[in-house]
Amino acid sequence: MFERNLLEGKIALVTGGGTGIGFSIGKRYGELGASIAICGRRENVLADAVFKFKEAGIDADSHRCDVRDPTQVSETVDHFMDRFGKIDVLVNNAAGNFVSPTEKLSPHAFDAVIGIVLHGTVYMTLELGKRWIRNGQHGVVLDIVTTYAWTGSGYVVPSAAAKAGVLALVRSLAVEWAKYGIRHVAIAPGPFPTEATRKNLFPIPEIEDRIVQRVPLKRPGRMDEIANLAAYLVSDGAEYINGSVVTIDGGEWLKGAGQFNHLENLTEDQWKMIYKISRKKE
Repeated sequence: MFERNLLEGKIALVTGGGTGIGFSIGKRYGELGASIAICGRRENVLADAVFKFKEAGIDADSHRCDVRDPTQVSETVDHFMDRFGKIDVLVNNAAGNFVSPTEKLSPHAFDAVIGIVLHGTVYMTLELGKRWIRNGQHGVVLDIVTTYAWTGSGYVVPSAAAKAGVLALVRSLAVEWAKYGIRHVAIAPGPFPTEATRKNLFPIPEIEDRIVQRVPLKRPGRMDEIANLAAYLVSDGAEYINGSVVTIDGGEWLKGAGQFNHLENLTEDQWKMIYKISRKKE
């Protein structure tokens, strides 16, 4: 699909890059010539991901980081700057989410999602963006959002609020930082099942089945599809794309706004089952 050297010489930092969408994006970037820096909270997961990257011939490194902590974010960027000498691409992928009736959420549960998704994205973007501006370096920030960032959705309210904030950040900085040669773009995925989404968003099969049936193409997304889109958006071939969010959901949101609104049909017993399964998997 792409020339093998599409991203040659570029250094890409992917938050939450040890698993799922983040890992798939990092791997595709590496296959196209980039060196990959990943961060996350679990060192064993990061180490395993770096091992897989290197097995595939990809130059990669990792650093433990909780993106909710600005000090750890700064230390992480320092680490990768020392290791690679520069960072060209930032992918804000780290996320936290779970399904729940909003009235049952505690302040802590709400803050946990907002902290990772919104604050983490802001901290990482500012930390790297300030360095790019100070050094006169061009860069690209790719944020992973969701279609309910603009439609809203019941039962995932903390995530909807946080992702809406991230999308506003993308559009705002696309204008403000364009003069520095810094682009901001976003991807809004539909259902791309991963281990984390099955644990937190699809803990019972009925939820995933209903979401897939809402997709006009009648299937979930494949990781290679979102990884290829992510590769194009940060490449030099997309240098006139700025402030845009690209939807990749098989047409799902056009069929009905609010990805999780259908959960209003779950019974109280099903919700109890979800809570039980979620706690068991922690």
